[in-house]
Amino acid sequence: MRTDTGQTVHLEDYAPTPYRAPSTTLMIALHPTRTVVRNETAYEPAGNVDDPLVLEGDGLVLVEAQLDGMALSASAYEATPDRFVLKVPPKKRFTLTLVTIVSPDDNTELMGLYRSNGVYCTQCEAEGFRRITYAYDRPDVLTVYDVLVLADDTPGEPVLLSNGNLIASGKMGGRRYSHWHDPFPKPTYLFAVVAGVLGAVTDTFTTQSGKAVDLAIYVEPGKEARAEYAMDALKRSMRWDETRFGREYDLDVFNIVAVSDFNMGAMENKGLNVFNDRYVLADPRLATDTDYSGIEAVIAHEYFHNWTGNRITCRDWFQLCLKEGLTVFRDQEFSADMRSRAVERIEDVRRLRLAQFPEDAGPLRHPVRPAEYAEISNLYTTTVYEKGAELIRMLHTFIGETAFRRGMDTYFERFDGTAATVEDFISCFELDEPDAFMRWYHDAGTPTVRVDEAYVDGRYSLQLTQCPPEGGAIKPIPVRLAVLGQTGALDLSGAGVEEGSLCGDILTLKESATINIDGLNEEPIASVFRGFSAPVHIDRPVDPVRDMALLERDSDPFNLWDASQRLALGVLVDRYWGGSLEVDALAESIGRIAADPRMEPAFRAFVLQLPSRGTLVEVLAGDVDADKVDAAHQELTAALGAAMADTLAKLRARPAPTADDVRAAAAGERALRNAAQHLATAGGAREATVRQAMEATNMTDRLAALNALAAANAPEADAALKAFHDAFEDEPLVLNKWFSIEALRSDGRSVERVRELMAHPKFSLKNPNRVRSLIGAFTQNIAAFHRADGAGYRLLAEVATTLDQQNPQVAARLLTAFGEYRRFDAPRREAARAVLQDVQARARSSDVADIVRRLLKG
Repeated sequence: MRTDTGQTVHLEDYAPTPYRAPSTTLMIALHPTRTVVRNETAYEPAGNVDDPLVLEGDGLVLVEAQLDGMALSASAYEATPDRFVLKVPPKKRFTLTLVTIVSPDDNTELMGLYRSNGVYCTQCEAEGFRRITYAYDRPDVLTVYDVLVLADDTPGEPVLLSNGNLIASGKMGGRRYSHWHDPFPKPTYLFAVVAGVLGAVTDTFTTQSGKAVDLAIYVEPGKEARAEYAMDALKRSMRWDETRFGREYDLDVFNIVAVSDFNMGAMENKGLNVFNDRYVLADPRLATDTDYSGIEAVIAHEYFHNWTGNRITCRDWFQLCLKEGLTVFRDQEFSADMRSRAVERIEDVRRLRLAQFPEDAGPLRHPVRPAEYAEISNLYTTTVYEKGAELIRMLHTFIGETAFRRGMDTYFERFDGTAATVEDFISCFELDEPDAFMRWYHDAGTPTVRVDEAYVDGRYSLQLTQCPPEGGAIKPIPVRLAVLGQTGALDLSGAGVEEGSLCGDILTLKESATINIDGLNEEPIASVFRGFSAPVHIDRPVDPVRDMALLERDSDPFNLWDASQRLALGVLVDRYWGGSLEVDALAESIGRIAADPRMEPAFRAFVLQLPSRGTLVEVLAGDVDADKVDAAHQELTAALGAAMADTLAKLRARPAPTADDVRAAAAGERALRNAAQHLATAGGAREATVRQAMEATNMTDRLAALNALAAANAPEADAALKAFHDAFEDEPLVLNKWFSIEALRSDGRSVERVRELMAHPKFSLKNPNRVRSLIGAFTQNIAAFHRADGAGYRLLAEVATTLDQQNPQVAARLLTAFGEYRRFDAPRREAARAVLQDVQARARSSDVADIVRRLLKG
């Protein structure tokens, strides 16, 4: 299932391998430029086959090949850097020994075996193992690994880690060694090795059955204290998975390693998770509350993969959503239980709407389980992850928690130790129409549900109509709803239902459904898609009066927040088209919620945040002028800040939590104070913000003040940002935050500033975190990236073209920022298209070629 430029892989072509690989023994002798990998793998025919054994490679140098301990003749095999073929394999079990050489120092792609700041590290998902040794590098071939890692006996006692349990370690012939055995069969993408001088935080965990597990988190020496929160999050994740899903950890050890050069957020290798250090290292002086919640979520996500991804893996890469969507759902539920269920749901839906909905509407759209791909690394998308999680959530909504848990237990029992498909998973649940539900996995695009209401002579009718996306089919949609009178929700048990079915507060919508309620003496209001019960667009006539009434009556936190967003969005759209800024009603409505002590502070903070510029782009009909989007947003923010001055001042005067308190309650309190400060700063009240930017003793408050000054284009921003830079230039993760704030400034010279920052002595295209912090953030700067003269597009194209030669994955992911270029006006569309055509002409990797081809298609 090898992917090359121009080659398309199809789901319908899937076929199992003709040989199985039940066991693999690896000896990896580490060296910066000449690492020797000895691979002894046992193969056996999967049936009566005469096929050659064809193994994948990528840039390998073969130095030795043996069959059952005897050297192979040159005529018995073919070997290229990208493939090994054993022409006539034995018809019984045999052992193939292949010795290859790789150079970790030269591996700038950060796939396979590479070296980061002196630490050897691997990243094998999706197709990185083939850069280490020849193998069936695909997820449906599971093997038991026995691994010996060797390294020079350098000062500092380097640790040598791999998957599974440690069998032995010590010195051998002047070299250090460690011997690892993983008793659980796994595919190549879950293999890992890490070696280097590292500090460690250690602990133990006792499982529900009484088994002791040794835990360790390895970090750069001297930063051990910053991993304490990650360790706490790991232990809470382990206990939660036992309680919620009955899943107990299965090895004697669980190790995490944090590295600074990593293409992804983290990787769930069995028993040896490798993390981008931004999701491990934290202390209040250097990390924000958002960083802490991110660490908690990602630690949980990778740990939960032990069962949903490792013990049960994917049959093929088309099933990627099976492990990722399910595990995202699990980490979202964990975060909801650890923090606030209402706030977590709003955060999840905000990410979905800001990233996945545009993806679903643009040239990069694809089904949650695609039928084809040209480059697998380009399918690690918000559609697979976030929309995939929403499909699991809908399944849970349809059948309820008890039946969902029963289905999950069945899934674990039935498919443990196998490579499964989405169909395998769905077959474990008691769904009325599983085939109809599977359409959610097959169709690309976001459905729209039209909502119509009528009230005549005491009869209220609520009609919902589904409009599938282009090329899509009608699918079952769970609509959690309430019909609200002046004093609360009406009893729906006696309501008449046409076409759809109503069970409790869940309406199952297919093509259309109507609910009728008779005998009313007042006109009610429908609260639909409570908790955002399905990933759909909601087409409902604009009615600010209804939304303000919902803000007074509704008890569903998500719909309260959503109503406040619609009110603000209506003002933004009106201002974009040249309307006057009428903010009094909006200020009164959101100010009332923000000041309501019955509401969680974190929720109230969300209400004070306006819809993003990206959201405004989404709702405009097309031919969008990026400058007008930016101007409308800045003007409304300033007007609200001025109109709500008294309310904001009271919120900012609330008692501040202790600077080093990172608990959810303290984080919510800081979020409310800082959201109020952001609006107040935009409205002209900058003195307290400047003081906070210079004097705050925790990173959350300091960064919030800096963001507020930069977003308001305040004259004091330059000095505050310089002071921040000078104070933290030796802290890489903090300096990344400074790069991002600078990239997001919208003052007319953002493109030029980013070019200047690329010459900063601590900026490097070789570090993915640094690239994302500057270039990735810049692409989110609507006015700058979509500048009318195309300068923003050219900047990204230059960076991506350079990166294509050293780290194609990062280059391709940056280019996805062009996904919405067709929404903008003709000059911008033409400029973007010309730039993309130039990138296409220069593309060197399948990653970049695939993304650009899809962006230009149509």
